[in-house]
Amino acid sequence: MADEAQPETVQSLPAASLVHPVAPDQQHLDAATNTFRMLADPTRLHILWILAQNEADVTALTDSCGASRTAVSQHLAKLRFTGLVDTRREGRRVIYRIRDGHLARLVREGMNHADHIVTGEPPHA
Repeated sequence: MADEAQPETVQSLPAASLVHPVAPDQQHLDAATNTFRMLADPTRLHILWILAQNEADVTALTDSCGASRTAVSQHLAKLRFTGLVDTRREGRRVIYRIRDGHLARLVREGMNHADHIVTGEPPHA
């Protein structure tokens, strides 16, 4: 009988989870603080909120945010540098997208929380 090729074993990464029950050590606290720091600017938060809904280019983000193209570009550079947004090319356009579902949910929850503050809706239990 001839030697039969054995199928390659494919190593897969563990499935992504929504909950990460880790103790808040210094490395985790620093990473979370850096993320919150990037969310602390209204223009960056607005950009991330838009990107949490859908991908967009600089022109669409500028139109939606009402900030100057220069300001939006500078904020996108910071968000990209800190790893909160990714890019892809579509012809000559650069399309931005939020990098992580956790971040998208965090931004949405922040805005949901803000809606309670602004409208006076009672908090959830």
